[in-house]
Amino acid sequence: MPTSRTGRPPVPRAPRRPAAPRLVRENRVLAFYHRARRGWDRPLTAYYLIFGGSLLITVLGLVMVYSASQITALQMSLPGSYFFRKQLLAAVIGAGLLFAASRMPVKLHRALAYPILAGAVFLMALVQIPGIGVSVNGNQNWIALGGSFQIQPSEFGKLALVLWGADLLARKQDKRLLTQWKHMLVPLVPAAFMLLGLIMIGGDMGTAIILTAILFGLLWLAGAPTRLFAGVLSVAAVLGLILIKTSPNRMARLQCLGATEPQSGPVDCWQAVHGIYALASGGIFGSGLGASVEKWGQLPEAHTDFIFAVTGEELGLAGTLSVLALFAALGYAGIRVAGRTEDPFVRYAAGGVTTWITAQAVINIGAVLGLLPIAGVPLPLFSYGGSALLPTMFAIGLLIAFARDEPAARAALAMRQPRFGRKRGAGGTGSGRSPRRWNTMRRRASAARSSGER
Repeated sequence: MPTSRTGRPPVPRAPRRPAAPRLVRENRVLAFYHRARRGWDRPLTAYYLIFGGSLLITVLGLVMVYSASQITALQMSLPGSYFFRKQLLAAVIGAGLLFAASRMPVKLHRALAYPILAGAVFLMALVQIPGIGVSVNGNQNWIALGGSFQIQPSEFGKLALVLWGADLLARKQDKRLLTQWKHMLVPLVPAAFMLLGLIMIGGDMGTAIILTAILFGLLWLAGAPTRLFAGVLSVAAVLGLILIKTSPNRMARLQCLGATEPQSGPVDCWQAVHGIYALASGGIFGSGLGASVEKWGQLPEAHTDFIFAVTGEELGLAGTLSVLALFAALGYAGIRVAGRTEDPFVRYAAGGVTTWITAQAVINIGAVLGLLPIAGVPLPLFSYGGSALLPTMFAIGLLIAFARDEPAARAALAMRQPRFGRKRGAGGTGSGRSPRRWNTMRRRASAARSSGER
């Protein structure tokens, strides 16, 4: 037996542990990934994303409208909460529309398509009648309702095109007519061009772009061939180019792309440049809620079209990324609803609403970042404006109704247990009434089994 230098026997060393912490960490990461994916694939994921995402965007929008509009209201000799109260009233009415739309059956949504389209066309035609239509910032797209309340019918034209176009394409698909290009285009494209013409008479180029995006989204979902899709896109591009070339205001907005000084040559880019200043001064976490400097008369339309810039200044990069993440979740949920349904109307309507909200958000945020021309469109559910908020919340209610109507989602909702343990009439209340029977699938299934069966 070997000995040490001191003559003592060597002390046996403990065996080394196997070096496998990296493998354990990899297994944990893999298990977490699988759990997250299973949770993401649950039937009610889209429902919760749509409801929760739209609720958070609306609530955060109310907070930012209050913060961004205070100075503007005081400059107009109005109470500081003037615009916030009007937006809050619109949000309450919109919540009622959202709840009603989320509880309507699909047949009722389809039945409302033609009345909403007729009403939108009628109101958009009224805008052009002298004495009825009101001009705001050079665009005559408003109708005065009395007092300080106005309505913009072109915002309801977006909802009308989505519902009517989805119903039209669904009927044609049921009759297997979408394989012919004339049935795919007529009367969808002429009706869309009629709405675009009524909007462009008033000079609202931004809303016309959103309506065009909805039209292209419906054609894409209908499976339009590449040549047909490219043809319609080319015609729209040529018309848009002509409208831009013939308008000095639109040409000036196009020339402000990438501007770093308020006065870039002969064009005044004050709004675009100060929007960049607001975002740049926000930093990572912002200057604090209510501490914006640009809203003190420097940034025009701070509570409407450029509210995202004020959000970046007060809440910083963290706040703007949170808003982007909420819109991304809302867009993903809409695509998921459209992709998993078997009903053609639900697919077209969900795809049209998702195209509408995501395209409008991209155009608004792109204009604030200086990546796109300023189109004058509000940020959905976020900017000030009741005319934009009401149809958007109704459209969100449509998505919620479609998400609830999936077979797996219906089964999951039916399996949910009641949140209150006690039922009425139980627990010695003395009322004598029988306990309430909860209408769930689990209770009906357990009632069908015998008492001794497991």
